[in-house]
Amino acid sequence: MAYRATNPYTGKLIREFPATTAQQVEQALANAQDFYQTAKRQAIAERTRLLQQLVTELRQNIPQYATPITTNMGKLWTEAQAEVKKAADFAAYYVQNGAHLLQDVPYPDAPNGPAYVRLHSIGAIMTIEPWNFPFTQIMRVFAPNFILGNPVLLKDPSIIPECAQAFETATIQAGLPTGAFKNLFINYEQVAQIIADHRIQGVAFTGSAGAGQKIAAIAGKNLRKSTMELGGTDVFVVLADADLEKAIQAGVAGRLNNAGQVCTAAKRFIIHEAVYDDFISGMSAAFAQRQLGDPMDLATTLAPLSSKKAQQQLQEQVDAIINGGTKLIWGQNTPIAGPGAGFKPLILEGMAFDHPLYDTELFGPVAQVYRASSDEEILRLANQSQRGLGGTIFTGDIAHARKLADQIETGQIALNHMLTSYPELPFGGIKQSGYGRELGDLGIREFANAKTISE
Repeated sequence: MAYRATNPYTGKLIREFPATTAQQVEQALANAQDFYQTAKRQAIAERTRLLQQLVTELRQNIPQYATPITTNMGKLWTEAQAEVKKAADFAAYYVQNGAHLLQDVPYPDAPNGPAYVRLHSIGAIMTIEPWNFPFTQIMRVFAPNFILGNPVLLKDPSIIPECAQAFETATIQAGLPTGAFKNLFINYEQVAQIIADHRIQGVAFTGSAGAGQKIAAIAGKNLRKSTMELGGTDVFVVLADADLEKAIQAGVAGRLNNAGQVCTAAKRFIIHEAVYDDFISGMSAAFAQRQLGDPMDLATTLAPLSSKKAQQQLQEQVDAIINGGTKLIWGQNTPIAGPGAGFKPLILEGMAFDHPLYDTELFGPVAQVYRASSDEEILRLANQSQRGLGGTIFTGDIAHARKLADQIETGQIALNHMLTSYPELPFGGIKQSGYGRELGDLGIREFANAKTISE
């Protein structure tokens, strides 16, 4: 597996990194074990202080850390800078709240006297992360586990090696101890070997369902606790009484931000028939305003996809969907030639449930729209999926929104605003979108030993 940074806008190779050797893997595991043993005897306040130094390092050097995000995976320059800020915010949340979230939980009604649960570290966590959010995805795992005292080893995608290396550089610049975090340029055979090592006690994975099944199987075989975030086909519901202007604005951003390469992006738009035509008209007009171009250019408002391979895969999927009878109602389905990975926005209408790609996550600027006439039809469409990561509902009646939210099978729902992740709120899905939670109070407890102590 070659780790190559290639600019997805120009197609030019930036840099190639050597693979991590077996000896380097062993050293990383030994260092992680040393950190784990040291952290067990260390006050949380010390790790809180160190994590604050990482927050400061990121906030004071945003352009430095944002640059490889744009050059390696094509994120708009403004979005890349915002991601570094958000990664710092994730860490800052655990700086401010980590110690509180790890306080003993009392059980005063124990039959033989007082009892409590104390949360302890368990050991090293192997995290396998995606390319679409190179900093925030890592921080979601690293920050809570660092506060807890679990070291983290990273396997990042081979197309964003400079991003992975930059995150490690930030931890070093911030003065974090050796062993707390290590980036590894490894292949999946090495990942399996690492998970099998007795010093690894947890596995965190974000990526495709197919890869997640393989990683979960390896984790299960070795009895390692795991979390899986496997993407979604999120619904974006617009009811007849919604503020249409706000719904269109949120829907367009929810579909086109990060070039549509977001696990919780709005992917399946379910629009009440009373506002369907107006919504499609507004969405089409907004899509038409997006400008493909150099992601470093502030005039560019739609980034390229992450790689030529991603562009070609999405094009094959769109062609198969249209050839299968789905109607293209806006945009031109003409591939963009050349070395870059640009992709023009498209709007597809009414893909049939029995289409082989119906339940496939389209990772790019392609919206699927459906017309609905009742709550029953909306729920039937929304839940006609084996995925359940996120969703959005727009309506003027918040009670109505809550009622629908209760019945949509997913891990999280946003009411009258675009779904995104916040450090305060648990993030994760159900069904084939995975299991476990990151962020918030649940995120810091996923890889904790909840030890019951009775007196």
